[in-house]
Amino acid sequence: MPIEEYHFGSITIDGKTYTHDVEVRWTGEVLEWWRKESHVIDVEDIKRALEQNPEVMVIGTGESGLARVTEETKKEIEEKGIKLIVDVTEEAVKTFNIIKEESEEEEGKKTKVIGIFHLTC
Repeated sequence: MPIEEYHFGSITIDGKTYTHDVEVRWTGEVLEWWRKESHVIDVEDIKRALEQNPEVMVIGTGESGLARVTEETKKEIEEKGIKLIVDVTEEAVKTFNIIKEESEEEEGKKTKVIGIFHLTC
């Protein structure tokens, strides 16, 4: 189940279009994602994703990359041994799809990847 399309303000996953920020899990689950502060991604904002113990976390910071991942957040992710990839949302979506696709091709090895995508700005 790849992410089929991303445009400013919308993302299409498995045939369904979402117009709010999303958390996408390797299991195929798509959840609404929100931040306490508009363009700041803090530890509190990714707690639910961290509880899933992913191996990789891909964060899309918006079309122009205006959302900022705090140093505290980066440190929290890295201390848990999770590989962190931060990029503008369009590139982050491509990266998420590649990681997911490659892990599905490896027999018996499914990378636990979570994508968190800010869809605007």
